[in-house]
Amino acid sequence: MTTEVPHPYSITVEPLTKPQGHYGWALRKHGKLTERSDRAFPSENKAFENAMKAVERDQGGFGSH
Repeated sequence: MTTEVPHPYSITVEPLTKPQGHYGWALRKHGKLTERSDRAFPSENKAFENAMKAVERDQGGFGSH
């Protein structure tokens, strides 16, 4: 797994208060919040992996299959 987040994105993974012991993420582009996880992840790694998928979706744009 790569931990390199492509410029201009940044990912923040933080512990959630509920459910305790789970993590969520926030994705920023040029410092501006673009997306936030809507589910809880059992580990920081899982949350980060999911956030990277969001980066890939954002980079692809709409209709680029």
